[in-house]
Amino acid sequence: MSQQPIDTNCMTLTRFFLAEQRKNPAATGDLTQLLTSIQSAVKAISAAVRRAGISQLFGAAGNVNVQGEDVKKLDVLSNELFINMLKSSYTCCLLVSEENETVIEIDTERQGKYIVTFDPLDGSSNIDCLVSIGSIFGVFKKQEGEKVDEKLAFQKGRNLVASGYALYGSATMMVVALNNSVNGFMLDPAIGEFILTDPKMQIPSRGKIYSLNEGYENKWSPAVKEYVKGKKEGPKPYGARYIGSMVADVHRTIKYGGIFLYPATADAPNGKLRVLYECFPMAHIVETAGGAASTGSQPMLDLVPSKLHERSPIFMGSKEDVADILAIIKKHEE
Repeated sequence: MSQQPIDTNCMTLTRFFLAEQRKNPAATGDLTQLLTSIQSAVKAISAAVRRAGISQLFGAAGNVNVQGEDVKKLDVLSNELFINMLKSSYTCCLLVSEENETVIEIDTERQGKYIVTFDPLDGSSNIDCLVSIGSIFGVFKKQEGEKVDEKLAFQKGRNLVASGYALYGSATMMVVALNNSVNGFMLDPAIGEFILTDPKMQIPSRGKIYSLNEGYENKWSPAVKEYVKGKKEGPKPYGARYIGSMVADVHRTIKYGGIFLYPATADAPNGKLRVLYECFPMAHIVETAGGAASTGSQPMLDLVPSKLHERSPIFMGSKEDVADILAIIKKHEE
């Protein structure tokens, strides 16, 4: 057994949420309750991910295991965990999930004032080859008197009051953007708590890595082709890193700097990533950490979506790296 003592004064994620709540004398504690519920869902998903192969969670939903028990696919299980935890928090009025075609309205007796958008298991196509996957969420606030319907979700990203992601990799980590700062917490399995390990995360102003799927090169716009070619052949060539799991790629970009790109292509002119529960939360985190995020024509957080599962191109990461590609895009438009 390890002889390392347990830090009895460590900053856990729950303690952090409570400390942030205390900064606002008018706070009701609803946002703290909401974020704590998401934390519980992430812990449960993390446990399921660790046992995925053993528990046969790769199979199609509706399968039955050798014990005669129903087996739920990991992405279905993750979605149900998020929905059930958020519903039972009594803090939400509307949920938008990547897995659900329509919005999920909360029963009147359990309604709160927050709208939560989430991708319960981003990168789920990578599960069975053990590539890092994650969860993404964003939190909006309903204004007093607003009617609870789908239109509540069609807000610009600037209205986010909190956002975050969980990364299920070599360890499980939660990164949360709240009150103008980004903080990272690692799950300590010994005590079952997320511990503050990366306080006040800041993305470098410039990096040395670009991240995108180069398999689509022949479908890129001339501007993107020119940018990537410049990064490969310039006086200080960049390294290429692409995992194919947005949470993992963006987390690396925040830690080391550089740029993450998912541009429009000839057969996907609106890009592939969804605005409400992928682009907005990640852009909010990156901007709060001192970086930049753009659609290529405007800041990502200024976009106002008109559809629940609307897609958009996205370029985000270090400010100077994002500025470089925006300058090339502007040159090609002139």
